[in-house]
Amino acid sequence: MSTAVVVGSGPNGLAAAIVLAQAGVDVTVLEAHDSIGGGTRTEELTLPGVLHDVCSAAHPTGLASPFFRALPLAEHGLEWLWPEIDAVHPLDDGRGAALYRDLDRTVEGLGVDGDRWRHVFGPLVEHKEALVDELFGPIVHVPAHPLVMARFGVNALLPATVFARRFQDPQTRALFAGMSDHAVQPLTRPTTAALGLMFGTFSHGWGWPVAKGGSISITRAMASLLEKLGGRIETGHRVTELPQADLVMLDTSPDQALRLAGDRAPWHVRRSLRKWRYGPGTFKVDFAVAEGVPWTNEKAHHAGTVHLGGEIEQVNAAEQAIAKGRMPERPFVIVCQQHLADPSRSNGDVHPIWAYAHVPHGYEGDATEAVIAQIERFAPGFRDRILAQAVRGPQAWHDYNANYVGGDIAGGANDPWQVVMRPRMSPDPYRVADGVYLCSASTPPGGGVHGMSGFQAAVRAVRSL
Repeated sequence: MSTAVVVGSGPNGLAAAIVLAQAGVDVTVLEAHDSIGGGTRTEELTLPGVLHDVCSAAHPTGLASPFFRALPLAEHGLEWLWPEIDAVHPLDDGRGAALYRDLDRTVEGLGVDGDRWRHVFGPLVEHKEALVDELFGPIVHVPAHPLVMARFGVNALLPATVFARRFQDPQTRALFAGMSDHAVQPLTRPTTAALGLMFGTFSHGWGWPVAKGGSISITRAMASLLEKLGGRIETGHRVTELPQADLVMLDTSPDQALRLAGDRAPWHVRRSLRKWRYGPGTFKVDFAVAEGVPWTNEKAHHAGTVHLGGEIEQVNAAEQAIAKGRMPERPFVIVCQQHLADPSRSNGDVHPIWAYAHVPHGYEGDATEAVIAQIERFAPGFRDRILAQAVRGPQAWHDYNANYVGGDIAGGANDPWQVVMRPRMSPDPYRVADGVYLCSASTPPGGGVHGMSGFQAAVRAVRSL
């Protein structure tokens, strides 16, 4: 029987392990922490009984993932829950566009821009399965659905600021900007429209659900399935040299993969991975809040995700500053209210509020006040409702998870080149050396809880046997 070792127990590592175990390979997963999960852990970070997702929160790519949908994760305890509204982007005047799972309801709420929104997303949602098949693998490939990919790709290559001009109302442009800014790049750069198009399609196609009981439930379900297939997981095992096995799957950053693979990797692979660039950092604050957030915008009270940054020009200005290494006074902030879909996260009327700001790579300052001020901007009185808080800046993120270099939780900068060539120009970008594969968020299709990086890498690893 062939053997495999998977380094890292995040969703991609576990996905790789499941694929290998399904193929009859003897699999062991090694995790440096005392608990499994990578970016899908859930803990009581503030007060007893208040459950906070440590990293990932809402899951726009969760049900969009063909791999996740093909697994019997519900039989292993995973239950998806949806808020009434996927996302809202409030403005200073109290208005704010809402992204509903229902395309018709979204269109109705967008007024003058409703027909344009339908014209953009209707065809993409109609062909969502084909689109996902194209997007959730290496960019360098022959499209199986060329017409669908062409319709998406022509617009996806645009800067978000250019694409958003087709909308008349500032609140619609801001809604698209908020989705696009998950790229953590200035919205004037090419390809930034891609995430806005993708997240909008995923919303209307599957929604932005949360996992009941916390994101850790995704990990536990995958681990339970892996163990049923005969796989093993060892925690508290930090890997410092390449394990001995027929296959080694690395759910790690490229720099860690280089250290482990060493001279086993061909020179051109080593050269490409050395050039890999990491993106801006994340400064996260978890709040325990009495009675929730007092939003000025009524729809925000029902939204699982709230994007805070004002109009598209303000969002872009904040990202421009970060790209130059400066901390903006008003950073783009993402707030998640998972308790609206999953009340089990709360303790009575004390609710967990998940928030993070985009900050420069390796930022060493304290952005706590900037995060609170940005929430207060759209929810006056929020500060008075805070009962406890927990803070994690870029260095703390790196200490927590070595994959989060400089606080970059996306596995690398989403600039135009790295979006296309992730992490190198190759039809098989996962292969590092003979029998060694990189399967982290630094490989296609990139960040998010979908398991597709692990799936794609493991499929290729199995073929090599």
